[in-house]
Amino acid sequence: MSMTETDNGAGIAARVTDFIRRHRVAAVLIVLVIFPFVLPYQALASNILIFGLFALGFNLVFGYTGVLSFGHAAFFGIGAYGVGIAIVHFGWPWFLAIPLGVVAAGLTAMIMGALAIRTRGIYFAMVTLALAQCVYYIVYQMDDWSGGEDGLTGVSIRQVDLGFAQLSLLDPTVKYYFVLAFVAVAIYLFSRILASPFGAVLEAIRENEDRARACGYDVRLTKWLAFVISGLFCGLAGALYAIHLSVVPIEILHYHMSGQVVMMALLGGMGTFFGPFIGAIVYLLLEDIVTSMTSHWQLVLGLVFMACVLFFPRGIWGSILHWIRR
Repeated sequence: MSMTETDNGAGIAARVTDFIRRHRVAAVLIVLVIFPFVLPYQALASNILIFGLFALGFNLVFGYTGVLSFGHAAFFGIGAYGVGIAIVHFGWPWFLAIPLGVVAAGLTAMIMGALAIRTRGIYFAMVTLALAQCVYYIVYQMDDWSGGEDGLTGVSIRQVDLGFAQLSLLDPTVKYYFVLAFVAVAIYLFSRILASPFGAVLEAIRENEDRARACGYDVRLTKWLAFVISGLFCGLAGALYAIHLSVVPIEILHYHMSGQVVMMALLGGMGTFFGPFIGAIVYLLLEDIVTSMTSHWQLVLGLVFMACVLFFPRGIWGSILHWIRR
């Protein structure tokens, strides 16, 4: 390859990177709009979309604030159970049930954050893990409301009436774009948060917490707000997951779900805007492929995760961006 070809390739890569940086919301949505047509089936695309949003919300705390939490399954699960209980036990319509699930997850994040924010480092991670397990066992014991070990069934939304159109959620493609409408709004709000002065303070805390405190910022309050906002995004993901599955399994509150979202964020690239979706794609696509070959799919995923940590320390998307900049 000649030097001219190399320079042209570098120039194209730089222009693409600049476009993604300037129009990151549009770039993500362009990919997500065509996403169902490049995957084996639409249900997998919907799963990736929802878990990408889950990882995006988690990334606000982990990637942009530099705080590791092992308790985000609580927000995902409470968002799902909030929607499920509203629909099954109270007969609420979907457009009221979804905000209820998001608010319930936000309130859970407020309480957990207030209790955990006094600690730092690994202690913060362990406290959030313990609190999330408390939420798991509380919901587990609420048999009449949550279904206990069997989970909550009957969260069925067959049709969505928009007034000017009727959407059948029995069609996987229609369901995907129904979910995408909520995810698109969440992505836009997430981008606005990062572009605000509050987002700049989050990154300052991540880079040097003591310096941010010396500059006069209330580090503890900022971390707590980031934790709550992250809980709202994760709660929305859980609410959409309940509608997608038509059932709320108790397992989504378990600590393995918190570990799963950590893996997705690390695989995609912590502190990157599109990284969480890349991590969700890699994790869920590998899970789908490997489970059809062997029951030991977790071993294969573990090996892939180890390889990514060793050879792509910035994550897949983060490493790609780093190589393009170089």
